[in-house]
Amino acid sequence: MTFVSALIGLALLLTATVAVGVFLQWRQGRPSRHVVHEVVEPVRLGADALGEVATLLQFSTELCARCPGVHRTLRTIADGRDGVRHLDVDLTHRPDIAKHFHVLQTPTTLVLDRNGVVQTRFGGVPSREVLELELNRLTGEDANV
Repeated sequence: MTFVSALIGLALLLTATVAVGVFLQWRQGRPSRHVVHEVVEPVRLGADALGEVATLLQFSTELCARCPGVHRTLRTIADGRDGVRHLDVDLTHRPDIAKHFHVLQTPTTLVLDRNGVVQTRFGGVPSREVLELELNRLTGEDANV
């Protein structure tokens, strides 16, 4: 192997790494509606009930630096809408739930409809505007955010 071919290989590896990083960063906080639409049972999560209209289900951990900010945002949105509830499940000591919901990063947020069916999934920090739009889509309200 020559020095030039080694440099070309290194450049290709660096380009691939940067491309994957840019793609993952681009996906952060974007809604994914191509999810398994399973029914979430609140008792399994340690909650007594879900929201009458929708539920913002947040998965976090003790060491997650971004989770408190997402918690405040979700709590504010839920408090500002009738029938919307925010549940925050700490996965630190619940690996069974992390495995079941395929949570690979925290925060992860699921938007559930009134029946507890998963409608949308966010990996990373979702923006308030996108969350509001998802709730509007789910409830059939106008998209005036």
